[in-house]
Amino acid sequence: MKEPRADTIRNVAVVSYTGAGKTTLVEALLYTAGAIPVPGSVPNGTTISDFEPEEVHRKVSVSTAVAHIAWKDTTFNLVDTPGALSFLSEARTALRAVDGVLIVLGASSGVRTELEKIWMTINELALPCLLFINELDKERTAWKPVLQECAATLGLRGVPLTIPIGEGPSLEGVVDLVGRTAIRSGPDSPKSQSGPVPAPLTESVAEARRVLVEGVAETEDALVEKYLADGDLPAEEILNGLKTGAVARTFVPVLCGSAVRNIGTSALLDALASCLPSPRERAAAQPISGTDPQSGEPVVRQPSPAEPLAAFVFKTIIDPFMGRLSYVRVWSGTLRADSMLYNASRQLKEKGGHVFHIMGKKYQQVPELGAGEIGAIGKLKDTQTGETLCDDHHPIRFPGLQLARPVMSFAIEPKSKADVEKVSLGLHKLVEEDPSLEFVRNAETKEMILSGMGQLHVDVTFEKLRRKYGAEVTIHTPKVPYRETIRKMAQAQGKYKKQTGGHGQYGDCWLQLDPLPRGQGFAFDNKIVGGAIPRNFIPAVEKGVVEAMHEGILAGFPVVDLRVTVYDGSYHVVDSSEMSFKIAASMAFKKAMEQAHPVLLEPTMIVEVSTPDDAVGAVIGDLNSRRGRIQGVTAKSGLQVIKAVVPLAELLKYAPSLNSITGGRATYTMEFATYEEVPRELVAKIVEEHKSAKQAVAHSR
Repeated sequence: MKEPRADTIRNVAVVSYTGAGKTTLVEALLYTAGAIPVPGSVPNGTTISDFEPEEVHRKVSVSTAVAHIAWKDTTFNLVDTPGALSFLSEARTALRAVDGVLIVLGASSGVRTELEKIWMTINELALPCLLFINELDKERTAWKPVLQECAATLGLRGVPLTIPIGEGPSLEGVVDLVGRTAIRSGPDSPKSQSGPVPAPLTESVAEARRVLVEGVAETEDALVEKYLADGDLPAEEILNGLKTGAVARTFVPVLCGSAVRNIGTSALLDALASCLPSPRERAAAQPISGTDPQSGEPVVRQPSPAEPLAAFVFKTIIDPFMGRLSYVRVWSGTLRADSMLYNASRQLKEKGGHVFHIMGKKYQQVPELGAGEIGAIGKLKDTQTGETLCDDHHPIRFPGLQLARPVMSFAIEPKSKADVEKVSLGLHKLVEEDPSLEFVRNAETKEMILSGMGQLHVDVTFEKLRRKYGAEVTIHTPKVPYRETIRKMAQAQGKYKKQTGGHGQYGDCWLQLDPLPRGQGFAFDNKIVGGAIPRNFIPAVEKGVVEAMHEGILAGFPVVDLRVTVYDGSYHVVDSSEMSFKIAASMAFKKAMEQAHPVLLEPTMIVEVSTPDDAVGAVIGDLNSRRGRIQGVTAKSGLQVIKAVVPLAELLKYAPSLNSITGGRATYTMEFATYEEVPRELVAKIVEEHKSAKQAVAHSR
């Protein structure tokens, strides 16, 4: 394949929901373009895009894949994205690296929630699109209802470029409305045959072409006048108008066919080349802009090899044979193999390795990647997904990733001591590959916590952990970090006296406990006068209090939000020591806390749920059932945003419940609000569960 120029490149993300046929369509496009001898199959696990074992056995895409191919005079980088809700962050990140989008819709399934969410990101990035209506070889399918649903659900205005020849299993080809020709093809050959339009389709073709030409004419006043005068437009002007309208996002060109039967794919490749923009055309409509990492001033680049290097890392993989690879979009300049690069996001330099074109899991080494290209570079140990690589003499930084926070968390335990190091190493590497994962150790509960975007996301991560790093884990619901505090002032004495021959132990102190406002933590005051306790023993008193606060008297949770004052005591000249005063302080603290009306606190979260109008009532009812307090409902971006304060204990399994009651159409975020008292009727249950858990741990040792 010859080296592409920026004006002959098309970088296209292929997006939709799981089951629409994205991967099968990419396979058909590769077959039609002559890039593969036979099309692979998703059921058989033989496609170029779905090569991870987790994808093969599940028969769904779980990560972004790239296919670098040529069609006629155009070079394509097709970026096949996963469609499951759990992996939408992958798709959203991939959209940052392309100039256009191919939306795939199954004619039998229409628009689904996942596509609505991706459509929002497409709009935010103002990306030009094509729409392919797939599965028209299935019984009782038609293209017009799908287009009408797109208009109603997405606000998408589609103009047809092709319509089907035949219906359902009788589908045999498509009609090219611009050229008024029939294009027939099938699964047994990558080539298509052109011929006259079948007579029974004459009226349908005329009507569809009228819609097409009217849409194109609206892109330019001169075309409107010409169309009104002549009643039609020449093919060349239609094609020019299609690109103008697509790039300006006035409309979306629509094609149809069947990926599994290789029908409509040659027309689709032609349309991707003629309707979607090259890197140069995209930059003319949407400038390549970033900021200077030092000054914060705006910086604009052109997609030219003469410009300084600017590249965006949109994916990181750790390949067992190739090592660490960073998938990049080169926005300007040239990315050369073995060159010194400046990471403007981290403001550090590192040397890259070989550079490659990408074809699924295969990598073709090339000397360089030019402006507008997508490829991979090896050996970048410090560079992460979402970061910018550039020339250190002409720095630029593109906006980083703005990923949604994970919505589902699990506490994990290595199955054996041999797994401990494997789990930690493996999960840290998997997080590098997938920044939508979070892996932390909770300092309070002493648990390792893995958080992901959904059950499928977490399940796939554990499968990768087992396959790639040989680590086995058990999982359970994370513990809630409860706290204990007091409601009133109390005083108590702690006196520790022990005589065992020789020097004894003697410590005596009086403590006063006072509640503090929520979130104030801990304060310690020394009000000893007259030397009742020598000054050098006061730190030991404080240390004894702090250690006692690690485990409260209700259930052993940490104690917070109180002031402790040492105000009296006594000592022995010979027998008193730091240890004796530390023990005495611990005794006094526990006695005083018993008298101070101890209460249990739980963390509460500020939750914001974005949901369609028709699910607002169900969402609010569910939040109320979780002891939530609704703070308000506001409209935003066509959705209703419900704000509530909800105890964390009620949110540990919220994600699947929300998906169930809204059909997967809602999303939510949550952040810590404050600690609040646990209702009295729930305290006994929580205390008993915590004690049982501690006993179980003790017995297992």
